Amino acid sequence: MTKFAPLEHAVGLMWFRRDLRLEDNRALEHALASCKQLFAVFVLDTHILNDLPKQDRRVEFILNCLNELNTNIQASAKSQECGLLVLHDSSVQAIPRLAQQLGATAVFANHDDEPQSLSRDAEVRGQLASLGVSFETHKDHVIFERDEVLSQLGKPYGVFTPYKNAWLKKVTPHDLEPVKGPALAQWGKRPKGLEHARPPALQDIGFESTNLSTLGVPQGSLGALQLFKDFQGRMTHYKDRRDFPFAKGPSYLSVHLRFGTISIRSLARAAHQAMMQSDVGAGVWLSELIWRDFYHQIMFHHPRVVKGAFKPEYDQIVWESGASAKKLFGAWCKGETGYPLVDAAMMQLNQTGYMHNRLRMVTACFLIKDLGIDWRWGEAYFAEHLNDFDLAANNGGWQWASSSGCDAQPYFRIFNPITQSEKFDPEGKFIKRYLPQLSDWPSQALHAPWLACPPKESFKGVQIGKDYPAPIVDHAKARELTLKRYSVVKKAT
Repeated sequence: MTKFAPLEHAVGLMWFRRDLRLEDNRALEHALASCKQLFAVFVLDTHILNDLPKQDRRVEFILNCLNELNTNIQASAKSQECGLLVLHDSSVQAIPRLAQQLGATAVFANHDDEPQSLSRDAEVRGQLASLGVSFETHKDHVIFERDEVLSQLGKPYGVFTPYKNAWLKKVTPHDLEPVKGPALAQWGKRPKGLEHARPPALQDIGFESTNLSTLGVPQGSLGALQLFKDFQGRMTHYKDRRDFPFAKGPSYLSVHLRFGTISIRSLARAAHQAMMQSDVGAGVWLSELIWRDFYHQIMFHHPRVVKGAFKPEYDQIVWESGASAKKLFGAWCKGETGYPLVDAAMMQLNQTGYMHNRLRMVTACFLIKDLGIDWRWGEAYFAEHLNDFDLAANNGGWQWASSSGCDAQPYFRIFNPITQSEKFDPEGKFIKRYLPQLSDWPSQALHAPWLACPPKESFKGVQIGKDYPAPIVDHAKARELTLKRYSVVKKAT
């Protein structure tokens, strides 16, 4: 059973971050069990928001989740005078100041192991300590973290399969149980001076509306639960459907895991129980959740991966540069490479903030190994546009594609964008959805349209090079250049 501290704080403060829910929340349960009165806060951190585009679906998603969280706290307190305090400020300044204003003797939060977050928390901890306030943090975002899964030599794993085997050997039903402690605390009423510290409108913090509402993305804890219930009925088919972007195969829960509107324990518990009953699809999905743990422990133990390769020798690679590289990168960003599956995937990202996982691999490999562009350029683009952007997973995925990361694909394994298209979108259903100019083309012509339509001629009303781009690179030639580019790695190893 989870151990809870005895009731020891007259006033406590729960600092929500990437855990926007009341249910099965480790830090919150400890706070409720050890405080007489509890306040809740979320900081719209200016150090983060100031670097974002003014139209950002994630900010809109967060605000909608904060509104739900505020409503749920009020319902729990049975009082409209209580609720979530929302501050638009620097967390380093706001949390100690608020704790002092409330007379709190403890601040509770869940771990965030991103390097900048650890630095922020260290600074907050120091300031709180100077005020005589404790800072208590808990594991909540993953099943196993930090040093919990180590090799027999006591070292962190750098290869996924041994990590996964150790993870599965270590996990017990207790690790996946929902957290439920005694709710002794009473929610505090909004103090004077903070009556207006409520979830703001987008324009109040300098942002503009996006198309999030038209996309039909379920939001908040209720939205996450809706998606999870739907996926549970499809989980057994996950292995067979997960690689086809036109099929309803994924769980679509990644953005909810990112912002913690659903507990990772509830998802892993359902997958593990089904896997133990010989459900192959559930086992494959559980592996994806374990990858998530794996990438987070990699980032904790090797924070240098944020800026460089996990395998340092890969930093010797000389990437394309200058105006030509920027032009190629721009075409990739806009979905104008001339390779329909790549372009449709980039259109999906730009229009919705979501990209199917198979297509994340395809587009990343194309940028790196067909265009010769530094993987960090693509990583940064995804970081800006993905609704579910998670530093550890995004970094791990891009380093996998570039062959520079832990347990990455070999550098000589280079996806062919045409055969990937033929294999995973054989009828062109996904391509046609995001490239409507090709919607009348037969499926066999969609994967390499320049072969079906001679230069300066039209096919189904489309002229290659005018209505749809000609290929910006020849894959066969690009492959040879990539092998030469990576030869420095071969020599180093």
